[in-house]
Amino acid sequence: MSRVWTALRLGLGLVFVLASLDKIAHPALFAQAIANYRILPEALANPAALLLPWVEAVAGLALACGVLVRGAALVVAGLMAVFFTALLSALARGLDIACGCFTVDPLAAPDVAFDIVRDGAILVLALAVFWREVWGRGRPRP
Repeated sequence: MSRVWTALRLGLGLVFVLASLDKIAHPALFAQAIANYRILPEALANPAALLLPWVEAVAGLALACGVLVRGAALVVAGLMAVFFTALLSALARGLDIACGCFTVDPLAAPDVAFDIVRDGAILVLALAVFWREVWGRGRPRP
């Protein structure tokens, strides 16, 4: 069973590293993707576009390498909760936007419903990895 958890942690880490690459390479396009959600003030779109991908990359690398797993899993779960909520908000407001999750290509086809399901699954996985790190041995670890 330990190998399964290791594979899940490694997979989750790699997903976050891969998701960060296009955003790091194209911060202006990612800033536009963030602005499309109409949640943050315009002045915060650029700083968020510069910061978020690096947080994703570092947390993903930590998970993939098995370093500071509890904290990395918590960060990833927090990011996923924010992303999931942003997608739900976009759907509720009828926004037909590309999520900017794995590509910031402005021509990417929007599919908010699929993105919600995918992000929900990743959120559950992140919470499971965190839960395993905290409670997996029957008691909290220091």
